[in-house]
Amino acid sequence: MPRLFVDGRPIGGCTELEALRTSGRLRALLAGAAACREPRRCAVKVVIYHNPRCSKSRETLRLLRERGVEPQVVEYLKEPPDERTLRRLLRLLGLKPRELMRRREKAYKELGLDDPGLDEAALIRAMVEHPILIERPIVVVDGRRAALGRPPEAALALLEG
Repeated sequence: MPRLFVDGRPIGGCTELEALRTSGRLRALLAGAAACREPRRCAVKVVIYHNPRCSKSRETLRLLRERGVEPQVVEYLKEPPDERTLRRLLRLLGLKPRELMRRREKAYKELGLDDPGLDEAALIRAMVEHPILIERPIVVVDGRRAALGRPPEAALALLEG
């Protein structure tokens, strides 16, 4: 029996389909599926670690949406990544902790993070406790590839491969 999947989960009955139709979402979903000529590309999961007050972050989000990508938006100042997530992001980005830090932030100097003797664990702990120190935006595609949206167009390369 054919199934309709919405946001990765199967829609099982007439009630759910009717709710999608009534909300107008069914038409948009079907139009998006019909417009998609590259199913692999259309099925990507994109997450953006976003700060709405940052112009580069807003621009990156706008560029993604212009290309038909509706990412999961994580406002990392409200929902800071834990140590494990931050380590994964660093690995995906191919960066050392200090390379992901906003060195001009007041907290960077106040916390003495410019000390070259600090190890990676201390820098990661500082970013977990003070997420304002994390450079933004970070875009992750399918949990396997990531880019820093500086410039914002840098994140678009993730959608190509």
